[in-house]
Amino acid sequence: MSSASHAEEEAKAAAKPASPAVAVVRTVVARDTTIASDLIFTGDIQAQSQVNVAFRTNGKIAKRLVEVGDHVTADRVLAKLDPQEQRANLNNAQAALTSAEALLTQAKLNFKRQEQLMASGYTTRPSYDDAEQQLRTTQASVDSAKAALGSAEEQFSYTDLKAGVDGIVLSRTFEVGQVVQTGQTVLVMAQDGPRDAVFNIFEAVLAAPPESKTVAVTLQADPRVTAVGRVREISPSVDAASGTVRVKVGLDETPKAMSLGAVVIGTGKFRPRQAIVLPWSALYRWENGPAVWVRDPASGTVSPRTVTIERYGPNTIALKGGVEPGEEVVIAGIQLLRPGQTVAVAETLEATR
Repeated sequence: MSSASHAEEEAKAAAKPASPAVAVVRTVVARDTTIASDLIFTGDIQAQSQVNVAFRTNGKIAKRLVEVGDHVTADRVLAKLDPQEQRANLNNAQAALTSAEALLTQAKLNFKRQEQLMASGYTTRPSYDDAEQQLRTTQASVDSAKAALGSAEEQFSYTDLKAGVDGIVLSRTFEVGQVVQTGQTVLVMAQDGPRDAVFNIFEAVLAAPPESKTVAVTLQADPRVTAVGRVREISPSVDAASGTVRVKVGLDETPKAMSLGAVVIGTGKFRPRQAIVLPWSALYRWENGPAVWVRDPASGTVSPRTVTIERYGPNTIALKGGVEPGEEVVIAGIQLLRPGQTVAVAETLEATR
């Protein structure tokens, strides 16, 4: 009887599930840490002022004298229109002025003669008044013809396209033979002068902007080339395609190597703030989100805890929420942990400060 009972107890013991093995882990005690992270972003160099260049009269383009990338001066001719129509108008205006001046000469002689006859009493007052009126009319005609000639000369000068400012040609939208209208933009120029480093930054970053508006700018192709700039303009709207906000940083001085279109790296510093910093090894994925394993010192068991990430560093993560100071977080041995599992602590470290 006793031997039978003993065998039955052994069978029951064998049927019981084995207790989970105690995992050996390494932990760290969470502490509040002051962090002041850098915001690093890439952009390019642009001119603070761009000029749209257009012809001031209609016509067909006869010559193109500039290419994209050329540096031009304010008085340089960039393109020419076929001046046939403007030259005809100029010739007509010159002929009209010549005719008006001839009539004026005749009116002056007639008035002078009437003036002499009036003094001698050999003409009538109405004849004298008519001569004076004719003189005034022809003088007004000459003035009008001169104004018309000036306008024709100005229109003729408009067949030469000039930028009016010194700068670099960024783009062109015309070819020889093309007919253009007055005011139609045919060239875009970057005016000489101050330069901007332009960055497209996600809107969430601007919710907590850097502490200082000063930005360190480095040329990507040559990190030895640096400049300092200040935030000059922040776009009030978000780009629908990229979801970013355009920020323009005006450079105090622009190194020669930072030419238009050069790729640059900007660095800004955030305000110091409190966060819990943990090693990368503590990060775990739980319920489709970031989490860490927290050990309960009283029971010696662990449980997953979802967390909010403040930022990712090269070797660490900073937590915005989810873990309280003083809690014990597992940083090694998390691969085989299960909720409620008992663990043995091989070593407890202090959190990064």
